[in-house]
Amino acid sequence: MKRLGIMGGTFDPIHYGHLVTAEAARDQFRLDKVVFVPSGIPPHKKDYMVTDASHRYLMTMLAVATNPFFEVSRVEIDRPGYSYAVDTVRHFCQLYGAETQFFFITGADAIMEILTWKNVDEMLTMTSFIAATRPGFSLAGDDVLNHIPPYARKRIELLEVPALAISSTDIRRRVSCHRSIKYLLPESVEQYIVQNGIYANSGVWEKGRNEK
Repeated sequence: MKRLGIMGGTFDPIHYGHLVTAEAARDQFRLDKVVFVPSGIPPHKKDYMVTDASHRYLMTMLAVATNPFFEVSRVEIDRPGYSYAVDTVRHFCQLYGAETQFFFITGADAIMEILTWKNVDEMLTMTSFIAATRPGFSLAGDDVLNHIPPYARKRIELLEVPALAISSTDIRRRVSCHRSIKYLLPESVEQYIVQNGIYANSGVWEKGRNEK
């Protein structure tokens, strides 16, 4: 049985924190590949502007180009309306069939809101979840999964990721303030941002200050 990782996100922009998480998940859970899925219209980010999907898709393509185990999907970008994880998992289940085991890779903090996700019960029948810990956030140490019902908790795997305190919000701010973003993300993505003048307007991104 094949094992497929699905990593969704805004990727605005994609950075080394995303890439290290995906590679750590691939290695620890013996995934055959990881598919990055840039969101089209993220329902949880209605209060501020998100960079055009075409830019985010191309930056993700540039970031994963050198890893033969990484791919990028346009499924959420091409789908009209809000991007819901359950629709994306359904798509890959139909695409790959019953011969594939699915792992949805996300941040550990997002896992804490899993029961609020659209059709989460259906998702739990289709995929396992890989909850990646971020710097300063520990699921295992604080035992914060206790409030999640056992039927959901047994489908969640924990993943410790090297502590790379990198956020997309910080990268956007740095660009708008003409500060260096080198070594925070792949050089090809850095060049794309500069060449296309993305994130140059600091005021646009102020509302997204808490996004990772």
